[in-house]
Amino acid sequence: MTKTRRLIEADLKMVDAVVEVTDARIPESSRNPILGELVGNKPRIMIMNKCDVADEKATMVWKRYYESRGISVIVCDCRSGKGLNKFLPTVKRLLSGIIERRKARGMIGKALRLMVVGIPNVGKSSFINRMANSKKTKVGDRPGVTRGKQWVSIDKDIELLDMPGILWPKFDDKNVAQNLAFTGAVKDEVVDTAALARSLGEILLKDYPELIKARYKISGEGDVLVGIAQKRGMLISGGEPDVERAAAALLDEFRGGKIGRITLDEPPKGI
Repeated sequence: MTKTRRLIEADLKMVDAVVEVTDARIPESSRNPILGELVGNKPRIMIMNKCDVADEKATMVWKRYYESRGISVIVCDCRSGKGLNKFLPTVKRLLSGIIERRKARGMIGKALRLMVVGIPNVGKSSFINRMANSKKTKVGDRPGVTRGKQWVSIDKDIELLDMPGILWPKFDDKNVAQNLAFTGAVKDEVVDTAALARSLGEILLKDYPELIKARYKISGEGDVLVGIAQKRGMLISGGEPDVERAAAALLDEFRGGKIGRITLDEPPKGI
C-alpha cells in the first residue's frame, strides 16, 4: 500500500485527470481503496472493463452509483473496443475548463495528461493499447504484466501515464479478497484453488443457478466440484472425482466468460 501511495502521489501533480480501470464483474472489489483519498478533487473517469462478461443490469446500477458520486463512467470491453469510442469525448468534456484556460493563455498544443491506474488483471494494458491503436504495453491474462510506468500518446492532444498494477498487501474484507482471487487478480499459486473454486461454485449456485447448472449439467445438490468432475468424466484412479481438475475448469471458464454474464459485487440498493 505504501508503494502504491508513493507512486501515485509522485506523479499526480503532473496529470490533469485520473483514469481508473476496473473489472465490471467486481467493480467495487477491483478498486484500490486509497485512490479516492489520494486523487482528491482531480477529475476522474472510471473504465468499467469486461462488460461483455458482466451482468448487464448490475453494470448499469453500478454505473449510476458511481456517476452519482461525481465519477464519469464508461462501460466497455477493451479487447474488442466496444464502448471506447466514448473515451475521447468524455475526456474533452470533463477537462473543457482546462482546455479553455490553456487557450486563453496561448498554450496551444499542450497535451492533456491522464494517469491510468488499475489493479492487476483488470485490462489496463488492453485499454491503453486500444486507445493508442498499438501494442505499446504488454498484455496478458495473468496479474503483474505491466512492470513499470510509461507515457503513451493516444492522439496529438492526449497522453496517458500507464502505472503498474499493484495490489494492497492486506485485505480487510474477506469477500473483496475472494472476488479478486476469483477473477485472477491474485495469483493462483498463492491460493487453494480447490477451496476457491468451491466457494465460487456455491456463490454461482445461489446467485446464478440457471447459468452454472446449464453449463455443467449439475443438479446443484452436494459438492459442486464433485458434480462437475462426475459430469465431465474427470476421474482419478479408483473412479474418484478429480476435484482439482474440476476446480481448474470452473475458474478458467468463469474468467473466460464461458459460464455466462456474471457480476459478483452486489449492486447498491435504491440506485
